[in-house]
Amino acid sequence: MQNPSVFGIPVDFILFGLTLAGVAVFHKCTMRAALTGLVTIIIYKIAFTGFKTGEGVLGFISHVGHEWVILVNLLCLLMGFALLSQHFEKSQLPLALPKFLPHDWKGGFVLLVMVWVLSSFLDNIAAALIGGAMAHQLFRGKVHLGYLAAIVAASNAGGSWSVLGDTTTTMMWIGGVAPSQVFEAIIAATVALFVFGIPAAIKQHRHSPILKRAHERVHIDWMRIGIVALILVAAVAANITVNTKFPEHSGSFPFIGVTVWTAIVISIGMRRPDWEVLPRALRSSIFLLSLVLIASMMPVERLPNPSPRTTLGLGFVSAVFDNIPLTALALRQGRYDWGHVAYAVGFGGSMIWFGSSAGVAISSIFPEAKSVFAWIKGGWFVAVAYLVGFAVMLTFIGWHPESKKRPRHGRPEWLADQITSSIPKKTTWQPH
Repeated sequence: MQNPSVFGIPVDFILFGLTLAGVAVFHKCTMRAALTGLVTIIIYKIAFTGFKTGEGVLGFISHVGHEWVILVNLLCLLMGFALLSQHFEKSQLPLALPKFLPHDWKGGFVLLVMVWVLSSFLDNIAAALIGGAMAHQLFRGKVHLGYLAAIVAASNAGGSWSVLGDTTTTMMWIGGVAPSQVFEAIIAATVALFVFGIPAAIKQHRHSPILKRAHERVHIDWMRIGIVALILVAAVAANITVNTKFPEHSGSFPFIGVTVWTAIVISIGMRRPDWEVLPRALRSSIFLLSLVLIASMMPVERLPNPSPRTTLGLGFVSAVFDNIPLTALALRQGRYDWGHVAYAVGFGGSMIWFGSSAGVAISSIFPEAKSVFAWIKGGWFVAVAYLVGFAVMLTFIGWHPESKKRPRHGRPEWLADQITSSIPKKTTWQPH
C-alpha cells in the first residue's frame, strides 16, 4: 500500500500531531483524546497503509505482537510503582526527613538531588513516584507544578548517565554501547540538575515552605520500608539478570514487570497494599500506552545523519515521540556519540508532562500536572536546563561519534532489530 501525504508530510504524522494537540488543548480529557487518536490511526493504517508486519487487521495484530512486551512491562511498572509509592508514604519516613534536610529552599533542592541519585540505579518511574511521595509530605500536599516538573526532570536526568537508570540506556548497553560511553552524560545531567533544580526549589519554597521540623512522634513503619526495598531490589535484579545473562530473551517476555508484581504479591501478607490507587494509575497507564503504541506505528525508517544538531533535536522530539523507537533507530544507524544521545533521549521528555513515563506517573498522583501549557509555564527552566547541559557537554567533551561498525562488547544487536522490525520502512523522518 502507498503512504498518502499532504505537502510531503505523511498522513500518519498529521494524525499523530492532531492527537498530541488534542492532549495539549483538552488537558481535562487527555485519555479520551489519546484513545480517539489511537483508534483513528489504527483504522487509517488498516484501511490505507498497512503495517510492516502485514496489511489489514492481521497486520495490526502482528504489529501488537511485536510491541506487547514493552507495553506490558510499562503497564506493570506504572501500576506496581504506584503501590510502592503508597507504601513509602505510609511508612512515615518522609515525615522524619525534616531532621536531616535544610529548612529553606535548599531542602527542596536536596530532595531533587536524592531523586537524581535514586534514578541512576532505579527505574525513573519509581524514582519520580518516591520523590512525589516525599514532596507531598514535606510540603503538606502543596506542591508547585514547577517543582513537579523538576522531580520528573531529576528522575530522567539521573537515569540518563547509567545503563541501569533508564530503558533507553539499557537498550544501548544491550546493543553494544559501553557503559563508559553512556556515563559521559553525567556531565550534562549534573549541570542540568543545578540549572532547573535551584529555581524550582526557590519557587517551591515561596509557594509552600518545607516542614521546619519532624513530627514529634513519628513512628516509622519499617515493614513498609522493607517492602519498598524488596520491590526495588527485585526490579533491579531482574533488569541486570535478564540484560546481562539472557539478553536474547528479554524481548520475548516482560520479565521486569512480572518480577515487580511477584514481589508485590509476596508482600501482601506483610502489609496490605493501597489497592485504591490502582484505578487512577490504570487510567494514566492506558494514556501512556496509547501514545507509545501510536508512536510505534509511525512510518519512520531512519533518523537524519548523526550530528550534534540532530542529537539536540532528538531531545525535543522525545518530548512528544516515544524515546524507545528513537533509541532503536539510532542504534541501527550508528555513528552517534552515545553520551549525547543518552542525555538527549533520557532527559528531553521532561519538557512535557506526557513526554516520559515518569511524568505520566507523577500526573496520576497530582492531576493538576495534566496541562501542557501549565507544565511549560511552571517548569520553563527544564527546557533551559536541557539546552545548557547539552551545550556544556558538547563544549567540554566534544562530539566523538563512533564508527559505523560499533564494537560489540560481547552483546548482540538483536534488541534494536526487534523493535525496529515493526516500523514501516517507507519514510525518512526529518525534524521540522
